Order: sequence, then C-alpha cells, then structure tokens
Amino acid sequence: MKTFKNANGNPVLMKMVKAIHENKDYLGEVDGLIGDGDHGMNMNKGFMMFGDEFGDRKFTFADGLDNLGNILFSKIGGSMGPIYGTIFMDAAEQGMELEDITVKDLADMLGAGLAGLQEIVEAQVGDKTLVDTLAPAVDVLKKAAEEGTDFPQALEDMKAAAKKGMESTKDMVAKFGRSSRLGERSRGVLDAGSVSCCIILTAMADGILENL
Repeated sequence: MKTFKNANGNPVLMKMVKAIHENKDYLGEVDGLIGDGDHGMNMNKGFMMFGDEFGDRKFTFADGLDNLGNILFSKIGGSMGPIYGTIFMDAAEQGMELEDITVKDLADMLGAGLAGLQEIVEAQVGDKTLVDTLAPAVDVLKKAAEEGTDFPQALEDMKAAAKKGMESTKDMVAKFGRSSRLGERSRGVLDAGSVSCCIILTAMADGILENL
C-alpha cells in the first residue's frame, strides 16, 4: 500500500497555488453570475501570498495546509477566507504528527476540515456550497480506505467525486451567502465555492499522485 510522505508538502501546496492562480478569472466569472464576483481575486490573493512566502521553503503537507489556512483566515476579504482557513487548519491539525499519510489519513484530515467548517456554517449537502464538493470527496476517500483501494485509484476517485459534486450545484437553489437572496434565480449556475474547492482538491490529488 503506497503512502505519501508528509515531508513532501511543498510540491503539493504549490500545485494548489498554481491551480487557483490559473483559474482566478474563471472563478471571478462564475462568482459574478450570482455573487459579487470577487471570489477568484480574493482566493488568488491569499494563495499567492502563501506562495510568495513559502514557495522556496521545505515544509510538511500538514504545515503547508496550516500556514495557508492561517493566511486565508486572516488576510483575505469576504466570507471564504475564514471558511477555507478553517478547513485547512483543522485538516492540518489532524495530520500534524504523521510521517506517512495513508488513504485513511487523508480522509481523516479532509474529514476534520469538513467537520470544522460545519461547526461555523450549517451548510449541508444540497445547499449549493463547497460542502457539495468536499463532502462527497471525503466520503469516497473513507470508502476507499475501508475497501483497501490503492492510493492512486483513491485519489482519482476523489477527483471524480469532487467534480460530480461541484456539477450538482448547478441545479440547486442557494441557501447561504449573497446568492441565497436570489432564491430560484440562483438555479442554473455553479456555486463558486464548490468550483474553487474542486480545483483545490484536484490539484491536491494530482500533487500527491506525483509524489507517491
């Protein structure tokens, strides 16, 4: 069973930074349809701040998530900073003592991030938020761990679940955030948070895959 070395955090986190940077305009466009259009700009600001400060350093995966979370929590505007900050910092805390990260460990880390988020935001699957992307990804990883699926396949399954979850938000009515004021008019558009979450999870999975 392959494991991922916690020590190999830099290439994974920097892949996440690159993915957000390359998609900042797209995230802004998606957010602009039913939100205030600043999601891409805010996310890019936080991720690039992390990249500028830590890009040349060696750090563990857990430390990288913790530092990224801290920056997002304290340095970027809007509601998404505290939301992603909480997810990353709670995930990091779960994995801080690990040397080797297994499929179960990654499921537990992302699961802790989801649990932390749901302590501050009552969003559930079906509410048109990033929970619709993150929760299925966590579920698939947990299932893979229980079934003994190897790491590469588990990561591919996680990416597929995240994408499917993101796409499901198009047909939902928003229950949270600025877009919730639109009611039925929020239907037919992807949720920007679910899109950024899918981009992040996909980059994370690809980064881990390249460093197994």
